[in-house]
Amino acid sequence: MSRVGKVPIAVPAGVQVTIEGNNVSVKGPRGQLSRALHPDMSVTMEDNVITVTRPSDGSFHRSLHGLTRSLVANMITGVSSGFEKSLEIRGVGYRGQVTGRNLILQLGYSHPIEIVPPPDISVSVEASRVTVHGIDKQAVGEMAAKIRELRTAEPYQGKGIRYLGERVRRKAGKSGKAAERG
Repeated sequence: MSRVGKVPIAVPAGVQVTIEGNNVSVKGPRGQLSRALHPDMSVTMEDNVITVTRPSDGSFHRSLHGLTRSLVANMITGVSSGFEKSLEIRGVGYRGQVTGRNLILQLGYSHPIEIVPPPDISVSVEASRVTVHGIDKQAVGEMAAKIRELRTAEPYQGKGIRYLGERVRRKAGKSGKAAERG
């Protein structure tokens, strides 16, 4: 049985959950999210505790069980406390700034790059750290991945954009190879 899917989800105070068939809507202090779940999974709520059950022990239903529970739990976490993902900019002359809602990055290209975040996502910059905030975990992760993709950290000098705490494996480069042959 799915270990993730079995865990009940506690609904915190101030969060309202509406379950209509396979549609789940969650409303909280930070906003509102709704999602259509797979029709085979059944989601029930009793005494501010949500449980997800599956119809059979087939591999397809087992995989959906944990996924469905995680999706509902992330919706509840998002509307109550929100999600954030931090990125780090490293490199001489590499910097970011926020003008209005837009993020403007200078990453060593001949022109600055302007990113317009979706309406439910906000971006902030402090020194060389870019933080993406939002209530939808998938949208926050996707926005952070798009920012990182603009200039991924390269292995020779370590310049570029990386997630906060991400380790980039460094390579020796040409001088390291010449010394090995020598």
